[in-house]
Amino acid sequence: MLAQAFDIFFLFLPLWAPIILGYIALKIWLSYICADFIVKEGSVLLEIKLPREILKSPLAMELVFTGLHQGANNTLIDGYIKGKTRPSFSLEIVSIEGQVKFFIWSRARFRRLIETQIYAQYPGVEIYEAEDYTKNVHHPGNLKPGATAPFWAAYFKLLKPDVYPIKTYVDYGLDKDPKEELKIDPMTSVLEYMGSMRKGEQAWIQIVVQAHRKEGFNDGRLFKKADWTDPGKKEIKKLIDSLKLDGGDVESTAKYRQPTKGESEIITALERSLSKLPFDVGVRAFYIAQPEAFNPIGIAGLIGSFRQYSSPTLNGFKQAKNTNFDYPWEDFRRKRRNGIEKTMLEAYKRRAFFQEPYKNPRGVTPFILNTEELATIFHFPGSVATTPTIPKSMSKKGEPPPNLPI
Repeated sequence: MLAQAFDIFFLFLPLWAPIILGYIALKIWLSYICADFIVKEGSVLLEIKLPREILKSPLAMELVFTGLHQGANNTLIDGYIKGKTRPSFSLEIVSIEGQVKFFIWSRARFRRLIETQIYAQYPGVEIYEAEDYTKNVHHPGNLKPGATAPFWAAYFKLLKPDVYPIKTYVDYGLDKDPKEELKIDPMTSVLEYMGSMRKGEQAWIQIVVQAHRKEGFNDGRLFKKADWTDPGKKEIKKLIDSLKLDGGDVESTAKYRQPTKGESEIITALERSLSKLPFDVGVRAFYIAQPEAFNPIGIAGLIGSFRQYSSPTLNGFKQAKNTNFDYPWEDFRRKRRNGIEKTMLEAYKRRAFFQEPYKNPRGVTPFILNTEELATIFHFPGSVATTPTIPKSMSKKGEPPPNLPI
C-alpha cells in the first residue's frame, strides 16, 4: 500500500507541484510588494495631549473612528503590482513610569485626516508628532533557560463570535452624557492601572485597526472572505427561531413566545452592533520593567485591564497568547521563547498585524469591533478619570486650527 501511495504521489507530481510552488511564489511576492508599499508611504506617531477638562461622551470618539473607516476596494494592479493595502491605524495607551499618554500611529498621508477628525470633536486637544517611545526598548538577545526578559507581552481575543458586542459606553449610560460626578467610565480602570507604574516600569496597550469589509481575489485571496453581515444576521435569526412555539398556540395564531428581558436585550444589542461600521482589530499589550523594578502585579493588572468590558450575556475579552510557556519541556532551551519575544516586540514597533510576516501572529486572528466598541476601549476621558499622571494642557483652546477642512 505504501509503495502504491508513493507511485501515485510521483505520478501526479507534475500536476500539483506547479500549483503549490506558484501559490508559494505568489505569497512571497505579495508579502514583498505590500511591505515595500507601506515603507514608501511612511508613517507618523501622533501624541494627543488632553485639555484640563473634557465634557464629551465617547460618542465623540465614535465619530472620529467613523471618519477613519477607510476601506476602498483594490484593483488587480493595486493588489498585485503596487502592493496597495487597506490603511491601518494603531491606537495606543502608554504608561512610562506612571506618565499616561495617548498616541495614534498611521501612515503619513492620513495625518491631516486624523487631526481634522479629532479637532472637530475635541477642539481643546493638542496634537503633535512624537518621537517613538519604543525605539529604546530592545530584546537582550539569546537568553538562557530560566532567564527573564525585560518584558511580558500578550495578545487578546473575544470570548464569543464577533457579532456579539462587548459591554460598551452605551451600556454604562455614557451616551446620555450625565454629569461628571455621575459618570461610570470603564476606561478609568485601565488608566488607574497605567498610572500605577513605578520608576523603571512601563505598560503599553496597542489596538491595531483597519476597516473591515469583504475580501476577494483583488486583495490577494484565492478564496473570497465574506464580511460579518451574513453571519450576524444568521445569529439573530437563530435567536429569534429559538422563540418559536412547538406546534403553535391552539387558542391563538401566535407562533413565537414572548422573549424574556435578557433575550430581548441580546437581540437588540446584536442588531445595534450590525448597524455600525466595523473594523478588523488586533490587541496586544506589554509590561516592561527593569530587573529591580519588576512586579508580578504589573502583569496581573495588564491581564485584567479589559475585564470591565465583559458582559455575561454578550461578549468580552480574554488573553489569547503570551510570551510564556506553561511547561518547561515545551521550550527547555528557551529558543522558542526568545523568538516569540523578539517577533512580538518587532510587530509592536512596526504596528503590524494584518500583513506578512506579522499577519495573524502566533495563530491569533483579528476580530471585529464596531465604532461604538472601539470608542469604548479608546477615548479621551473626562474629569471622572482622576489619574493625576495624565499630562494636561494648561490652557484651553477655543477653536481648532482654521486651515483644517472640517
